[in-house]
Amino acid sequence: MRLRFSIMETFITKGIRISVEPTYRLEQSSPEQDKHVFSYEIIIENRSNYVVQLKSRHWFIFDSIGVRREVEGEGVVGEQPTLRPGEKFKYQSWCPLQSEVGKMHGTFMMERKDNGEKFKVHIPEFHLVVPVRMN
Repeated sequence: MRLRFSIMETFITKGIRISVEPTYRLEQSSPEQDKHVFSYEIIIENRSNYVVQLKSRHWFIFDSIGVRREVEGEGVVGEQPTLRPGEKFKYQSWCPLQSEVGKMHGTFMMERKDNGEKFKVHIPEFHLVVPVRMN
């Protein structure tokens, strides 16, 4: 069972719009074993006037019990999508937490295809909260 509980978070950097919507994944979680699984959908929209390619990602993950992680890597979900002006790329990923509350934020490294300029695009902070904690 997927439980959506939050508003989509959005941020624009240099014409690249990043939107994130988290979902609690009850069927993959084991609360009695302190395992809480969240998925999140990311939409990357190129609102600039140039072609860009997503080269890498850098995530900061915070769990309310004090666990802090960083995740870095090439592309997203095995891809390094290229977006022309007006195009969007959507993907889903997931994150396990040991507690019922956490948050994530990060950056994507993008590259302009016309001149090779690399720039960071901010991924807005979003909260990971088991829905029963919302009451």
